Amino acid sequence: MLKTPYYLIDKSKLLRNLEKIARVRELSGAKSLLALKCFATWSVFDLMSQYMDGSTSSSLYEVKLGKLKFPGETHAYSVAYADDEMAEVLAHSDKIIFNSISQLERFSEASSEHVRGLRVNPQVSSSEFILADPARPFSRLGESDPDKIAQVMDRISGFMFHNNCENANFELFDQMLQHIEARFGHLLHQVKWVSLGGGIHFTGEGYPLERFAARLKQLADTYSVQIYLEPGEAAITQSTSLEVTVLDTLFNGKHLAIVDSSIEAHMLDLLIYRQSAKMTPCEGEHEYMICGKSCLAGDIFGEFKFDQPLQIGDRLSFEDAAGYTMVKKNWFNGVKMPAIAVRQLDGEVELIREFGFDDFVQSLS
Repeated sequence: MLKTPYYLIDKSKLLRNLEKIARVRELSGAKSLLALKCFATWSVFDLMSQYMDGSTSSSLYEVKLGKLKFPGETHAYSVAYADDEMAEVLAHSDKIIFNSISQLERFSEASSEHVRGLRVNPQVSSSEFILADPARPFSRLGESDPDKIAQVMDRISGFMFHNNCENANFELFDQMLQHIEARFGHLLHQVKWVSLGGGIHFTGEGYPLERFAARLKQLADTYSVQIYLEPGEAAITQSTSLEVTVLDTLFNGKHLAIVDSSIEAHMLDLLIYRQSAKMTPCEGEHEYMICGKSCLAGDIFGEFKFDQPLQIGDRLSFEDAAGYTMVKKNWFNGVKMPAIAVRQLDGEVELIREFGFDDFVQSLS
């Protein structure tokens, strides 16, 4: 039995998402690129690359990782590139997407031989959190003025729209796509490819996959463009758990259990968005607040029910722990970083990577 804490990626569960992604490609012709900002654990790229068309990035390091580890196309995007990054970005990408007209013009000469695109902000989104809303007031994410974009159409061959955020509602997706067509349709006729970004939960249970694929094909046929999707969560949802051990229990008005992990260090999005971790539902009569071991007072995974009282040494498993976890893990408090393990398709669990004191020291100076 592996020593906790560790992230456990289950390839058989990962495969369920990948097969749906491949089905959308088959029905619609749309290509899918893994969004490395969400998930970049390259030890399972061998499987993922069989069902996806490449990777897309948000930084120089991500695009280099994609080029090195994920076969297929490599798309480069960043909110802003520094002068000393451009040569490497171009060397490691098939397409480069600029966030602004200013950046496109700044690097126009350097990128003149490259396939170039521009991020367009349609000023509508599905986000429920202002923190993550790309269409928030005064957003820096993309250009929104069709007249300004029209003036640089001779320098680009594609667009990237990213305005879906945890959107599991096909009707809302379609509604926002109609908005994009109404506002930017005359420009869509002038490009060769369009990326619709990520945040579309089309691999979720009950999502109308055939209607989604038909809508993508309609978009591609109407404007004679290659459609790209950039699934992050959609590619890895429900594939991974965070395995932990109870270190202590106490009572302070509520029953508390402290585990050998931390939301701030290992599942940071729970803290940022004030959400609870997920466990297999249980309606037992023993309720506990599961707490992390860092000194942060609010380091709490959530409140859960169990059939039996928790004991020191009990193993717990937090579900759906792949997205925005391993890419955000950190050394706060010097809490031991979870190892990464993979359950292969034959059921064997393989320990891929452990992190120790030397890693902690080398992350500092």
